[in-house]
Amino acid sequence: MPNPSIFTSVINSYLPEPHASLLNGILFGVNLKAGKVFYDQLKIVGLLHLVVLSGINITMLGAITASLTHSFSKHVSILITILMIVLFIIFVQPKAPIVRAGFMSIFTLVAIIFGRKSAAIYSLFLSLLFIAFLWPKWLSTISLQLSYGATLGIILFANTSSKNALWKEFKTSLAAQVFTVPIIFFYFGQISLIAPISNILVSFAIYPLMIFGFLTAVLGKIHYLLGLLSSFICYGLLQYIVFIVETLSKIPLIYINFGK
Repeated sequence: MPNPSIFTSVINSYLPEPHASLLNGILFGVNLKAGKVFYDQLKIVGLLHLVVLSGINITMLGAITASLTHSFSKHVSILITILMIVLFIIFVQPKAPIVRAGFMSIFTLVAIIFGRKSAAIYSLFLSLLFIAFLWPKWLSTISLQLSYGATLGIILFANTSSKNALWKEFKTSLAAQVFTVPIIFFYFGQISLIAPISNILVSFAIYPLMIFGFLTAVLGKIHYLLGLLSSFICYGLLQYIVFIVETLSKIPLIYINFGK
């Protein structure tokens, strides 16, 4: 099984902490190594999901691949996208949330090939059956439950015809937390009241971070100088996220801990 550490070490050579841990978490789901203080700050503002593999990795990868292959025929573009998703899952090693997201994406893409519209909830249910059959122990993991909760919330409540990008981002962020907040409260007795706002403030940076992050990792593996420019771009975006996390976490009464 391939090991993401061959690239995480490259990221570490370009970026300081907590920037390196953030980028490695966004790209490869590597555990945060920036220390307890920053970890707690991420938890307070509801952005801890940034440093674990989740559906956003698959969504972004699919969007990037589709964009790069748009000049090909629809079927060829979709097949390449499916191949990239499968290779990515193998590379980062199968984990509950990423397998769920990968299955949903592949199911949807296959439905497009055959000219059928995929029902999102149907895809979600099928992915749950798929995981239950192959990896039944994953059903009891918090990460899988949070991933399904967020996805179900978005499917049910995030659809909007509004042209206001900020409102759409807010509604999507809020919808994702409809089912995740009860899960977090049940397991940890904690609630971040500012999570919808913090997610809106950083969400735009994730797409370019994945693009330039992968460029940094791959080019930097070939030669340090090749990845230098993209690493500077990553640092700027990551510094913005770190600023948002540190600033918002200092606001009083935005995080409730029931001491469970």
